[in-house]
Amino acid sequence: MKGICLSNVLSDLTIENLAISGSDSQAHIVTIEERLELQPTDVFGLVVMTSGGNDLIHSYGRSPARECAMYGATLEQAKPWIAAFKTRLESMLDKIESRFPGGCEIYLANIYDPTDGVGDAPSVYLPHWPDGLAIHSEYNKTIASVVDAKANVYLVPLHEEFLGHGAHCRQFWRSTYRSDDPHYWFYDNIEDPNDRGYDAIRRIFLNTIVANSSLRVTSQKN
Repeated sequence: MKGICLSNVLSDLTIENLAISGSDSQAHIVTIEERLELQPTDVFGLVVMTSGGNDLIHSYGRSPARECAMYGATLEQAKPWIAAFKTRLESMLDKIESRFPGGCEIYLANIYDPTDGVGDAPSVYLPHWPDGLAIHSEYNKTIASVVDAKANVYLVPLHEEFLGHGAHCRQFWRSTYRSDDPHYWFYDNIEDPNDRGYDAIRRIFLNTIVANSSLRVTSQKN
């Protein structure tokens, strides 16, 4: 992968990292408000971001479920939190756009599933969560709907890319089985990827940018 990077093809690229390890979507909107500065009009932004995954997995069932730490919640309990996430995510994108008067593209990833679509949390050494897969699905649907509403925002399909690389990656009878690469891509804490997973994230973000960016090709998105 040496030399296969944005800075190799965009000579004027500058990078600013606003990511905070372990942060949830409530922290993300504050970070955008407080740390993302207004850019000059001759700057075009390529924004890569994830949001929502920690909302789901925290606090691993060790405390009662609440907004942005909803592990163990029922779907009915989570519905207002999911609606609030959508409002928050829409606001994040609006605020990011407002910081780039010269234009920007935003590449927003959906949320991967370490159970490979099975929903059996104990397979990754977490407490049983009957509605976990349903809530996860609603979060990803929310991300997709927010992306679809904006012409300059593109979905990075981490969920699809990681299927077959979770707890059931060696079970060849499953539809998610990847015979070309039947390996595990998650770190011990489950919410993070391992080195192979990080490499996959880098690739899928880069490939999505290459496929969609107006800096490379004319976008086909309506």
